Amino acid sequence: MTSASEARAVPAADFYRAMVDAGITDVVAVPDTHVRSLITLLLDSSEIRFIQAATEDEAITLAAGLMVGGRKPLVQIQHAGLYAGVNHLRGVAMDGAFPMVFMIGLLGRDPARAPREHFESLVRYAEPILDALEIPHHLIDGPEGVGLLATAYEEAEARRGPVAILVGEQTS
Repeated sequence: MTSASEARAVPAADFYRAMVDAGITDVVAVPDTHVRSLITLLLDSSEIRFIQAATEDEAITLAAGLMVGGRKPLVQIQHAGLYAGVNHLRGVAMDGAFPMVFMIGLLGRDPARAPREHFESLVRYAEPILDALEIPHHLIDGPEGVGLLATAYEEAEARRGPVAILVGEQTS
């Protein structure tokens, strides 16, 4: 990645507005500092309910239950949580054919490098794991990428399965 394509922070308000516009009703999260400013907005929101889960497995199953009940949740985790939740991601979201969208923070990523170029960090495994599971994914590396949230929901509905949004830089 060159400095011209360096990841930039997305203002939390931009993400929040994209969530409201996409019709998200709930964010089920195992919070991480990568999107702390977004979580702060969600905690004060009357439009989107924030549900804190203890584990990624719990977040995935809670989101599935919300979907059965007619809600439109977003699962928010960090990249290490993706690795921890692979079994439920496969068993619930994929095998259950839930059109679930995951917002995955790449905590500790060097914004000047592509995620796969993090040879000293587990950030490098996020995209390959999603590829191995055949889960479409999109990298948001700046404010112009927030529209990918709506795209991810459209894809998830069309494929009747999970889609991931990777957040490349901390929210501001």
